[in-house]
Amino acid sequence: MNAPIADQLPVVVIGAGPIGLAAAAHLVERGIEPLVLEAGPSAATAVRDWSHVRLFSTWAELVDPAAEKLLAPTGWIRPDGTTYPTGGDWAERYLQPLADVLGNRVRFGATVTGAARAGRDRIVDSGRNEQPFTVHLTHADGREERITARAVIDASGTWSVPGPIGADGLPALGERTAAERISYRVPDLTDPAVRARYAGRRTAVVGSGASAFTALASLADLAKDEDGTHAVWILRRGIGAGTYGGGEADELPARGALGLRAKAAVEAGHATAATGFRTEAVERSAHGGLVLVAEDGRRLDPVDEIIVLTGFRPDLSFLSEIRLGLDERLQAPTALAPLIDPNVHSCGTVYPHGVNELSHPEKDVYLVGMKSYGRAPTFLAMTGYEQVRSVAASLAGDQEAAERVELTLPETGVCGGAGLFDDSDPDSDAARSGEGGGCCAAPTTLQIGIGAPAPSDGGC
Repeated sequence: MNAPIADQLPVVVIGAGPIGLAAAAHLVERGIEPLVLEAGPSAATAVRDWSHVRLFSTWAELVDPAAEKLLAPTGWIRPDGTTYPTGGDWAERYLQPLADVLGNRVRFGATVTGAARAGRDRIVDSGRNEQPFTVHLTHADGREERITARAVIDASGTWSVPGPIGADGLPALGERTAAERISYRVPDLTDPAVRARYAGRRTAVVGSGASAFTALASLADLAKDEDGTHAVWILRRGIGAGTYGGGEADELPARGALGLRAKAAVEAGHATAATGFRTEAVERSAHGGLVLVAEDGRRLDPVDEIIVLTGFRPDLSFLSEIRLGLDERLQAPTALAPLIDPNVHSCGTVYPHGVNELSHPEKDVYLVGMKSYGRAPTFLAMTGYEQVRSVAASLAGDQEAAERVELTLPETGVCGGAGLFDDSDPDSDAARSGEGGGCCAAPTTLQIGIGAPAPSDGGC
């Protein structure tokens, strides 16, 4: 396909979350026409799912510069940069206005079901790079459509594919049949219906990161008001010096504060911990409770509800005809994976990165935002904004700008998760070092519990 015709085609951006909308803003700034396809009915559908949770980053770190330039002529007023929004604030006060100013460049109710090179499945080499992309989508009314694109930027995130209870990465036996009593999200206990679901009941919380800390803190608050409320904290490793983060000495106050609240919940008796517990099955007791069974045969007392907070993973199903280069463990781009691998990193800096680390064997296809991190546990919005700035520059032919780093990150990184952070020995090097939990930008004043920080700023 010759360049003039290709230049007339849009760049398809999958997902109207923070990173997808920022990608569109950077493309517009570069004179490239974007088309954002969002499965949900509004901008930031995934962010709205955790609208009650407060982010770790301040407003100053959550507004993309190119997006702000688009918003400025509309009279949009930037929120106080020193304050910390909830997910709902982020969606209503920034992301939806950004989608509105992009106008018909954003389509809602459009679910991408596939992407491929026009006339070429993933096997065919001949003429591949000269062909545009075809993006297959289904509208909310069931109508199908095919869109031709010059490039594809996948910013669809990982929110739709939470990790299961099973310690082997697969659903535990009985997990699917108990689905009506299992949640994979931090509960919003300000919602009367959600509050009633957990009030006066025993709830298992599975996970060891910031989301689990937040759930434990919220349930502990509920226990103070509702007799009989109790949390059972399921940990695949033992409790050591690093289980609750660094506390008041933590270089990331948000993580430290959350860890202290989780620790307080256990010490106050609002939660008990089951350590070294790798779940194999979920069974029903004689009285209808749910019994978690470990790989070593241990059985816990029945619980009424289960909250599973074991991370997320990317949905790669609609990219099956695209030639991706992904790390075999993290499912992140091959060049990016070493920078974010929780088997290697603690909470050191994840260096800003761009088009070079995000490129795949398939030219002009990019996974950005939380999707680019695959199964790595943490992500900063600022990192995603830098990613899409670089990608947009590359698509515009400005390789010098694409390869130039234009972001200085706070001390942050990837923590917890698998590998050495999944060590069951509380006296191990990993446990003693204090590695674990989630990492994000470090605020100075925090509200923990209802409206507590989210485990990441990443996108949907």
